[in-house]
Amino acid sequence: MNGSGAFDGLTLRPLSARSVVLSLLLGTHPPELPARELVRLVEGFDVGASTARAALSRMAAAGDLRRTDTGYRLSERLLERQRRQDEALGPHTRAWGGDWETLVITATGRGPAARAELRTRLTALRLAELREGVWLRPANLDRPLPADLDRVAECLVSRPGSPAAELAARLWPLADWADTARALLAHVDLVRRPADRLTVFAAVVRHLLADPVLPAELLPPHWPGAALRDAYARYQREQSGRVRAHGTRT
Repeated sequence: MNGSGAFDGLTLRPLSARSVVLSLLLGTHPPELPARELVRLVEGFDVGASTARAALSRMAAAGDLRRTDTGYRLSERLLERQRRQDEALGPHTRAWGGDWETLVITATGRGPAARAELRTRLTALRLAELREGVWLRPANLDRPLPADLDRVAECLVSRPGSPAAELAARLWPLADWADTARALLAHVDLVRRPADRLTVFAAVVRHLLADPVLPAELLPPHWPGAALRDAYARYQREQSGRVRAHGTRT
């Protein structure tokens, strides 16, 4: 796949130098690498050394990266993105007894930007909007809701009257998500060049962030979520080995 590529309804465009740097650091624990090693790694994904160094300087100036004594580290803001990514790749779940987390928005007088920010935040928490101001999901995630949500919403536990599987299908585009996941899995099996593999796995991560992580009994048959996570876990091990190999040569 050279340039932009389309496959089974997917359009995957090559990553920019900035995106390559972020993908590498987001997948590295701890997310810090020496400058010379980071440039060498980025070169392996069809980005020239001068372009990589320019991207690092711009990212540090923009606050995406923090300079350290030896190289670059993700900023605090992007450390939170890494935490969300790690959770998407290995979500913590618990047995589901039929309860639903339910948030009813109680804050009034907020501007469009504040409302949009709250919507983004609730979506990242894998909640879905039933109707305006009412967000919910099955209570199968082993995580507390952030305490500061109490300032803008009433956090409840409910048992909706609608059949749970039907409600889940109304709240999330499950068939579309599964179709895209299967297309990504097929694409993973076809690409070979490192730059192309990084591109497709960056798309895998984005897609997993949108997985609602529902109880098994609410999912359509043959749900591909676990297979997509397994594919990424294998790639992450491959990338970790490449980082370690570069480190021994630094």
